[in-house]
Amino acid sequence: MRRLRVAAGILCDTDGRVLIAERVGGGPFQGMWEFPGGKIGDGESPEQALERELAEELGVELGTAERFMHLEHAYPDRSVSIHFFLVRGWKNEPAGLEGQALRWVSPAQLGDQNILPADAPVIEALCAL
Repeated sequence: MRRLRVAAGILCDTDGRVLIAERVGGGPFQGMWEFPGGKIGDGESPEQALERELAEELGVELGTAERFMHLEHAYPDRSVSIHFFLVRGWKNEPAGLEGQALRWVSPAQLGDQNILPADAPVIEALCAL
């Protein structure tokens, strides 16, 4: 089974909403929603991957980010190790640079958004903040 390491950013705006992105590009999860981020490269720390991924996907320059939680999730064909970060500061307005739709939602609305199964435990933790 393939094992992936991923860094994901939970961008939080001043109204308490979080940013989610629609998955594009085919595959079994196309059309589902997730927290922006991506694979951690060889020799890269989770923080470095987060900074790189947010710049590539959203065009933002990372400011303030803190570790939020780490999850392991098994899919039928792979397992993922995800490092989630709360991002409360960034430069530039987030944009879907890879053609993905973006949506700002309150944590209470996340359960209605067709979120990836691996991201589901984050919803409960965000609602408890």
